Amino acid sequence: MSSYLPLPPGAIASIVTHLERHAPPERFPPCPRPGVTLERIDQPELNWYRGLYREVGEDWLWFTRTLMTDEQLAAIIRHPQVHIHALRERGRDIGLLEMDWREAPDCEIVFFGLVREAIGQGLGNWMMGEAQRLAFQDGGARRLWLHTCTFDHPGALPFYLRQGFRAFKREVEVAADPRLSGDIAAEAASFHPVIPPP
Repeated sequence: MSSYLPLPPGAIASIVTHLERHAPPERFPPCPRPGVTLERIDQPELNWYRGLYREVGEDWLWFTRTLMTDEQLAAIIRHPQVHIHALRERGRDIGLLEMDWREAPDCEIVFFGLVREAIGQGLGNWMMGEAQRLAFQDGGARRLWLHTCTFDHPGALPFYLRQGFRAFKREVEVAADPRLSGDIAAEAASFHPVIPPP
């Protein structure tokens, strides 16, 4: 069976794929170059988090955290079971890793990404290895899971599959296009053109 489902004016839609794994890899990849670290950020500043979140995710229409109030955002990223990590190179933040342990021993990778100029250099492979080390070796996770969608980098889903994750669920997400409200730059994610309401 197939069908087309029209969206309301001003809405966008994506296909969301959920993936999981239940054990760490046999080997963790080495860091591709010196001067790169993955650092846990305790009690992250809201402006710092929003800035890195936008720099990493705006190209891919990450918008859920940009719509939150200060109180809503702080309640999540400063929760003791939500761990925020920054990938850093010589003092500059170039990646974001957010791990949610609120349903331990399951752990969710909520956000995982690099700034544009850091993509394609092996840093994502290393950061994912470190995420799995933090989950399975340090945290004793029973399951590590995440989701990606068709707004994400086109290499994201193949990357997660290569990292040993298995797809277990698919959904369709419909939301108001945040570029129409100004919550995200109008030119973001140009591969998904803005269709304004009539």
